[in-house]
Amino acid sequence: MQTVYPQKPRLRLGQLAAHVVVALIALVVIGGATRVMEAGLACPDWPLCYGSFLPGKQMNLQVFLEWFHRLDAFFVGTVLLAQFFLSLSWRSLLPNWLPWIYASLSLLVAFQGFLGALTVLDLLPSLVVVAHLAVALSLVAAMSAITQRLLSPGELVLPVWLRSLGLLSLLSVIGQSLLGSRVATSWAAQRCMNSGESCNLLDLHRFTAIPISFLVIGFVVSALLNRDVLVHQWPYLMSITFLIISQIFLGYFSVRLGLKEPILVIGHQLVASLLVAVLSALNFKGKSKNKSSQTIFITESTLEACHG
Repeated sequence: MQTVYPQKPRLRLGQLAAHVVVALIALVVIGGATRVMEAGLACPDWPLCYGSFLPGKQMNLQVFLEWFHRLDAFFVGTVLLAQFFLSLSWRSLLPNWLPWIYASLSLLVAFQGFLGALTVLDLLPSLVVVAHLAVALSLVAAMSAITQRLLSPGELVLPVWLRSLGLLSLLSVIGQSLLGSRVATSWAAQRCMNSGESCNLLDLHRFTAIPISFLVIGFVVSALLNRDVLVHQWPYLMSITFLIISQIFLGYFSVRLGLKEPILVIGHQLVASLLVAVLSALNFKGKSKNKSSQTIFITESTLEACHG
């Protein structure tokens, strides 16, 4: 049986946006790995690495992480520009707001590149690194929302009051991630555990995690009480529940082990970025529309690329 889906330009841009979300999450995680492995200055120059696009003799794990982080950022910027030009070419078939959003995100990516350059040229200043992450998570949330509005363009599935709670949860998770980045880039956790200094920042991050976790769980519970949301959006709700529980355990064991296990710290940042993406997706997901002149039929085989 055939299913009704958005028109082709909208579908193609939606699929491309979904891939950009994956690339952005990878960008955040690789950036976290670069910091954990102390590879932020592995390439001493910018935008090249040791004066070349692909360093040869200097290549090691640290150089590779920094180099690949930049390569992923270049890919994201290029694809966003491509989406912007495609939205201009197909503007008669797309929502009026889409080219403006893509133009804004392209400028945001350019600003992200500027912050990335500053982190290298100014030797990893803490506040610049935090701002770098703030822009990255904002891009993850924005592209996840755009993906849903393109692929599920109907009326939003969440009622206004529930969506308000969901957006508050989203902003809280981003804020908590930035606070965690501040703790990491100022070495507050290590100084607190080793010499008892800068414990206020670490304690703030730990204590704010409790109300934010309850806020996200409260959002999930409230959504479960809405029968329509429960029936149709339960995979999102279960994903959010799994991610927030995983985040609590990763944070707890990371601190208990003195932040000496890189896989736990990197996993902590991965789960945070996934949580941002899923929360944003659910808040901007639309209900399925009936067949109209604005939709096209696609078969199961056509969906293979999208799922991939």
